[in-house]
Amino acid sequence: MMKSFSYNANVASVALLLLLALMSTTSSAHLSSTFYNKACPNALATIRKSIRTAVSAERRMAASLVRLHFHDCFVQGCDASILLDDTATIIGEKNALPNLNSVRGYEVIDDAKAAVEKLCPGVVSCADIVAVAARDASVAVGGPSWAVKLGRRDSTTASKTLAESSLPSFLDNLESLTNRFAGLGLNVRDLVALSGAHSIGQAQCFTFRDRIYNKTSDIDANFASTRKSSCPAEANVGNANLAALDLVTPNQLDNNYYKNLIQKKGLLASDQVLYSGGSTDSIVSEYSSKPAKFIADFATAMIKMGNINPLTGSNGQIRRICSALNY
Repeated sequence: MMKSFSYNANVASVALLLLLALMSTTSSAHLSSTFYNKACPNALATIRKSIRTAVSAERRMAASLVRLHFHDCFVQGCDASILLDDTATIIGEKNALPNLNSVRGYEVIDDAKAAVEKLCPGVVSCADIVAVAARDASVAVGGPSWAVKLGRRDSTTASKTLAESSLPSFLDNLESLTNRFAGLGLNVRDLVALSGAHSIGQAQCFTFRDRIYNKTSDIDANFASTRKSSCPAEANVGNANLAALDLVTPNQLDNNYYKNLIQKKGLLASDQVLYSGGSTDSIVSEYSSKPAKFIADFATAMIKMGNINPLTGSNGQIRRICSALNY
């Protein structure tokens, strides 16, 4: 009887230790907006200065930095894997089809990282800088601010294959987009809110050529005609020519994107599907008439996206240079 009691007590002790360990692991995985308050109190101000300088030099950079964060988080989680250059052992994400000659802002992150390293060597991760840069870029073009949760660490791996299979495509239908987002814990409202980032930035001709020349396309005729001036019909001619995603306020992160969709003026097919008789129509209508609601939901969705599978605790590393691993 005593032996049985001792055995049960030991089992209970082990179970308690496992529970405490699990609680500790779960707790350490939580990000915090005050993560660097003691370790590097001037980190956020330093990053903000770098981002403001970059966006002042080129307004388009704001959209690029928001997109960089998005493309990072959708592959392996928000771990700065997108910043890694190819090596003998790493086939990185920079040259994946959705990123090649498209994703920008790497040098801006490098500059911010170098500035922070002078203050606090080896403390602030590249993954956190990418997340903060997206927030500061939003603010720089009239978009919302939010308390960025911090404490991510940097990945020691990257995956071109995963980037090519996981990132949304400009040709995705609503079901595909919904499934991609749902697979990462993001719901349809998050999908529509985050798509509002296309209120700023530009797209290359090859991404919208079929939409503006296809007579069966759900597009405003005058809008399509306007876009044809910078995007020839011939395949592989002018593929890299750029057009603003929003003609009305191209450098302002606002709700005009949703007004465009209602008028059939979404430049990308993957934009217009959000207002094409499907389940997201009502959210688009809501955001088009309630700018404050869009701003609030965009900030909430950015926080939620930034919390996708972060590396914390002793996982990963704090890279000294964002494009290369520490050795």
